Amino acid sequence: MDDLLIIDKLKKITKNTLENISTAMMSGNVDSMEKYKYLLGKAHALQIIQQEISNLLEQKEQKDEQGTVIDLEKRGPKA
Repeated sequence: MDDLLIIDKLKKITKNTLENISTAMMSGNVDSMEKYKYLLGKAHALQIIQQEISNLLEQKEQKDEQGTVIDLEKRGPKA
């Protein structure tokens, strides 16, 4: 299976699950504080996964040569 196809499916699954959690929380289907905290944690984890997928797919992350990190060790001592 193609890597991008897997990533696309993963993005769809996380989006749908996050929408289901949001709907459940906003419609009042949460009957205990433990369930609320569980769903809140699950939603937070899904958002982190979505952000990490987005970061991995960005072009700037794919090119190591064009980073913004400056190597200070290559500079000589100041006179």
